[in-house]
Amino acid sequence: MADRSKFETFAALHVPGDPVILYNIWDVGSALAVVKAGAKALATGSHPVGDASGFGDAHQVPLDYVFANASRIVAAIDPLPLSVDFEGAYSTDPGEGGRNVANLKESGAAGCNFEDQVVGGEGIHPLDLQARRIRAIRDAVGEDFFINARTDLFLKADDHGDAVIDEVIERGKAFAGAGASGFFVPRLADPRQIERVVREVQLPLNVIAFPGAPPKSEWAAAGVARISHGPFPHRALMAQLEEAARAAIA
Repeated sequence: MADRSKFETFAALHVPGDPVILYNIWDVGSALAVVKAGAKALATGSHPVGDASGFGDAHQVPLDYVFANASRIVAAIDPLPLSVDFEGAYSTDPGEGGRNVANLKESGAAGCNFEDQVVGGEGIHPLDLQARRIRAIRDAVGEDFFINARTDLFLKADDHGDAVIDEVIERGKAFAGAGASGFFVPRLADPRQIERVVREVQLPLNVIAFPGAPPKSEWAAAGVARISHGPFPHRALMAQLEEAARAAIA
């Protein structure tokens, strides 16, 4: 289990206007490279871990592998904190999901992402169920573990107007009330919308950098506290590897 200083360090990095940058990794090798680049904390991405391991995304990576991978990364990057992308906690049952996250905490992780989409299915979970799932995780892990509660409303919606922002804010407030530590909204990008979410949801906001996204300085000015990079570092690296291999083989 991570020592208390790692939990406190990780939480303190989430500063609105001065976001912590998490350049997502997938194994010890990638973790050490990002540490050398000056990272203050690290985070896995479920898609990179799934792709690099050959298991695939969406709860396809066995739990034992997830825990062992996290433990190896934690040992390699000590004393930096690690957050693990834990998708939907490998269960729709609140109690079982809570126990799974408690086991993840035992691996040494300081926090995790927990999403509301139906992993392997369609749509997102009803708000009342998702709030109960977050509460069960909080009850299982105690007050120090960083639960980065993610809503995939923007990923699922075709229209990213004010109506979906209303839903995002409703979810964020409910997640905060259920015990979440942070609020993650992948593909939220408009600084004006970000300002509203930051103003109305009392949790540090996490967004994801993607090709064509606004400059990080604009997001920082809007109050973002955390910027992730998701699957994009792994995809870029694999494209470079393929290009280098093609040149060598030709």
